[in-house]
Amino acid sequence: MKRREFSLAAASALAASTLTVPAAHAQGKKFVAGTDYLVLDKRAMVETPPGKVEVIEFFWYSCPHCNAFEPALDNWVKRLPKDVNMRRVPVAFNASFVPEQRLYYTLEAMGKLDELHVKVFYAIHVERQPLDRDAGITAWVQKQGLDTAKFAEIYNSFSVATKVRRATQLQDAYKVSGVPALGVAGRFYTDGELAHSMERALQITDYLIGESRKSA
Repeated sequence: MKRREFSLAAASALAASTLTVPAAHAQGKKFVAGTDYLVLDKRAMVETPPGKVEVIEFFWYSCPHCNAFEPALDNWVKRLPKDVNMRRVPVAFNASFVPEQRLYYTLEAMGKLDELHVKVFYAIHVERQPLDRDAGITAWVQKQGLDTAKFAEIYNSFSVATKVRRATQLQDAYKVSGVPALGVAGRFYTDGELAHSMERALQITDYLIGESRKSA
């Protein structure tokens, strides 16, 4: 698996605190293309209506960095302006990641993401439950009180398989090489290695949202 290395300690410290730099202040900063963020050679597809800016978090449930980043990301999302649409995209650097991609999209289809997304991280990183294979996922889903037959039907459906394929295509379009990572407006990419911390990555993302508005 290719993963850019950045400090888990920094990510953990971020998870325990809120951002120290307001979005407006971050937008006033000048971040450098090629150093703080990358500009895509070819624009990636977006699912956001005209007039809105799409932000994507690329993540993997089993990634400790993504687990540590989640609370801070959630706080950041709650403060986003109405013209910004944020969505998560689970990555697959190899075939072993696919069950967790399917888990995410099945929970989404069942309307259970808000309730169970964070619980998946907790099950993997705190309870050490094996959610990287179908059997472990089924056992965990049953403990959550979900209809396992309905879950299995959706999990193995063509629609979920299509979403998994599109997620991997989008990951490739953004040239994601490590998680967590952030994509903006189908044009920009940053991550913990480029930004030097995920706190700063969010500041850069605020700046890129502003840049995207200018060329919308």
